[in-house]
Amino acid sequence: MSLTSAATLATLDRTGPRRITDLAAVEGVTQPAMTALVRVMEESGLVERRGDASDKRVTLVCLTEAGASYVRTRRQGGVHAFERLIGELTGDEVEALVAALPALKHLAELESQDREGPKQ
Repeated sequence: MSLTSAATLATLDRTGPRRITDLAAVEGVTQPAMTALVRVMEESGLVERRGDASDKRVTLVCLTEAGASYVRTRRQGGVHAFERLIGELTGDEVEALVAALPALKHLAELESQDREGPKQ
């Protein structure tokens, strides 16, 4: 799976259903590229398109259960990898990581805000 595909699934997991145009902007790709990506992910059973109850002209891209499961599995794999690697650090290195956690959390929040774009 491409990084853009994985990032798109993670965005949908984090923010809920989105328009293709919104996803394209968040992921930094063109609308035609996102349309093609969504088509492939739809054929793979990871996403589905649904109508928007508030605007019948709009189609939203939504995670399927298989897509949500894929995101959870990837995240869990990342957690296990970090646990293993952190286990190889010295005590001083672990303390340095713990001290850096507030700054890292803030960076993650800033990145998330950038990826989500303007609030609707």
